[in-house]
Amino acid sequence: MLWPAGLAFGLAAEWIGKPELTVLDALAGFALLFLGLLAWLRRSESRAGLLMVAAGFAWFLGSMWTPAVFLHRGPLAQLLLSYPSGRLSSRLDRAAVGAAYVYAAAYPIAENDYASLAFALGLAGFCLARYVVASAPERRARLAPFITATAFGLVIALGAVARLADIGHDRAHLVAYDLTVLLLAVGLSADLFWGRWTQAAVTGLVIDLGDPDASGALRSRLARTLGDPTLLVAYKLLDDDGYVDETGRPLELPDADPGRAVTPIEEDGRRVAVLVHDKAVLNDPRLLSAVASAARLAVSNARLQAEVRARVAEVEASRRRILEASDRQRQLFEQVLRDGAERRLARVASLLKDSGGTLADIDDALADARSELREFARGMHPATLTEHGLEVAVEELAERSPVPVDVLVSDTRFPPAVEAAAYFVCSESLANVAKYARASHVQIAIAPEGKRLVVAVSDDGIGGADPSMGSGLRGLGDRAAALGGRLTVTSPRDGGTRVAVELPCD
Repeated sequence: MLWPAGLAFGLAAEWIGKPELTVLDALAGFALLFLGLLAWLRRSESRAGLLMVAAGFAWFLGSMWTPAVFLHRGPLAQLLLSYPSGRLSSRLDRAAVGAAYVYAAAYPIAENDYASLAFALGLAGFCLARYVVASAPERRARLAPFITATAFGLVIALGAVARLADIGHDRAHLVAYDLTVLLLAVGLSADLFWGRWTQAAVTGLVIDLGDPDASGALRSRLARTLGDPTLLVAYKLLDDDGYVDETGRPLELPDADPGRAVTPIEEDGRRVAVLVHDKAVLNDPRLLSAVASAARLAVSNARLQAEVRARVAEVEASRRRILEASDRQRQLFEQVLRDGAERRLARVASLLKDSGGTLADIDDALADARSELREFARGMHPATLTEHGLEVAVEELAERSPVPVDVLVSDTRFPPAVEAAAYFVCSESLANVAKYARASHVQIAIAPEGKRLVVAVSDDGIGGADPSMGSGLRGLGDRAAALGGRLTVTSPRDGGTRVAVELPCD
């Protein structure tokens, strides 16, 4: 409908208005109209073509009605300030365009040469600022509007200065003005057809999302790049069908809207986020694919950062638990020495001092003290582990256990830290079995698997062990994590308990 309507309206306007340069005036108006319609058809995701069409109709309206002679400058200013997307992304841009429409629609203001001079300089200045602050890839997209805005502003400014100076070159200025508008329409539409703005927008988006120093959340950065301030990013929860925003607050997807689209972001066949946006923003399949890929990278990066922060928090908590456990262990050692070996040695000293004890009593007291010191040393780090290896040390543990234990241990030697971690996993697990499990049998299996040593302690007790409820298993998990390993506890009710630790040993 617009093609024939535009043609009829343009011919009628030229016939009724009879402007001074009819042919050139008609060429400029039809260039805006028909190239704008073609650009709108070919690049519907951009509103630039629609703005050119609006400027074309306003141009012909001004040809046949004098009060509207400057009206086309409003949509042209919006076109140049919002190119290439045709959308205004900031309040400052919207304020500038609003002022341009007030100027263009108010004939007494637009006819004033000082107001026209201010309009020309403001338009060129805003386009220059958008070009300067743009990243290198985006400058390629903003070069065309910067050049055309400079030319358009220059011809308006020269005309205003000529009238203020009473130079009197009205016809030359009119020719220059019509030619500038004609070239503006041809240049911007050609730039839209080539799609350089799409490439620049995608490149700028990828660089912006990959820049760790770039400011703003993912939603605001996507909205800024695509020119859609209403854009939303909703992250898919792993456990249910809900979505959250970047702060973690629940987010409801909007109801069906013909003007809105929901673009899923998937990774490995699983939806991780969705973009809710103006349907016209991502009509171009190339732009849609590139934005989805860039957003996928950003979402993955955000998830990775969250995971790293969680790991750091866990490491800090693990360090605190290790320090607290060390303090408790020192207190325990002090108590064991004071109540055990120290008391017995005091008894020996007393017997020697009083000379009332027999040598047999003294010998028994010293033997008991030595025995307790050996047990104490074994609890700290058994000499058998250092001298004979993990197999012999674990067999000693099994012999002292009140519950029968089957031991399957490789006779291979491993790094001392790995052997110590494996030994204490077995020691703590056997202690827990004796205290809580009510088991009749335990099996210990220690064997290398690839570059990792796997330690598994299984019993047939009552199960129900929870690593988060006790310091023993949690301490084993901290010890394993410090070596780059992992602790897993499987303990169903009435199904026994299996404590397994994987330790890197390369």
